Amino acid sequence: MTDVRNLIVIGGGPAGYTAALYAARANLEPLVIEGFNWGGQLMITSDVENYPGYADGVLGPSMMQDFRRQAERFGAEFVTDDVTKVDFSQRPFRVWVGEDEFRAESVIVATGASARQLGLDSERRLQGRGVSYCATCDAAFFRDKVVVVVGGGDSAMEEALFISRFASKVYLVHRREAFRASPIMVDRARANEKVELVLNKVVTEVIGDPSVTAVRLEDTATGEESVLEADGLFVAIGHDPNTALFVDQLDHEADTGYLVTRGRSTATNVEGVFAAGDVQDHVYRQAVTAAGSGCAAALDAERWLSEQRHAALAAAAS
Repeated sequence: MTDVRNLIVIGGGPAGYTAALYAARANLEPLVIEGFNWGGQLMITSDVENYPGYADGVLGPSMMQDFRRQAERFGAEFVTDDVTKVDFSQRPFRVWVGEDEFRAESVIVATGASARQLGLDSERRLQGRGVSYCATCDAAFFRDKVVVVVGGGDSAMEEALFISRFASKVYLVHRREAFRASPIMVDRARANEKVELVLNKVVTEVIGDPSVTAVRLEDTATGEESVLEADGLFVAIGHDPNTALFVDQLDHEADTGYLVTRGRSTATNVEGVFAAGDVQDHVYRQAVTAAGSGCAAALDAERWLSEQRHAALAAAAS
């Protein structure tokens, strides 16, 4: 395409849709390349009760549809497909979806992050029906229930401890006896009377219909199988930012891949390219914080574009 747009938003989750909403209301006429699986992690979330404004809670997919509809109302355009290549080496920036090329003066990267999964068919079948990847989001649904947490890092310990505020029992399943978690976090888990460590075990199946009722475990040393009754399974084995398309061109954390933004802004190392949401946030990872950074990215992009226009006018007048 030969048209050069003001702004392209890459990603269709809380950050991307909020950025699109603010950009559209600023008359930037954004193009949102939302991805084939638009909506992000909220599309595998059932009830959302911690997003402001939804007093009675809302289904994750319904909330994402609301976000999308609101951005569309103010003129945002959408391409429901995946970006396959980008070129941020010069302006206008170039973004491809297959053979189709789109160009823009600015770009917001809001591709989010993906929770690592166990890779079980039964896990996918029961996502949002007892299988979760976020204790902050879903622990309150398991009040006085029995929950299994899988993982051995600090995140798994934090998830188990947080869930223990609600659940009657938390089993922390780990494939080894040694933990990647810091000793202080392991000590806190061991000291919690509601948390029981289940070591040298892996989850091989999530059991239940229509919701989780148990998990099948396999002993990593003997191969012996057992069944552990539970009402929920929290998988806490990490997240991966969706940054593969950008790491050759944008600064990122070497060990994690998360994009790096400058100071209190959403600006990346490439002028005119901004990053918002979980693609650059591995601390909070909440829909509301992603939406907030999407708002910030749109404001940063609008101000940057305005500065570019003023500079161009000043140069032409001199």
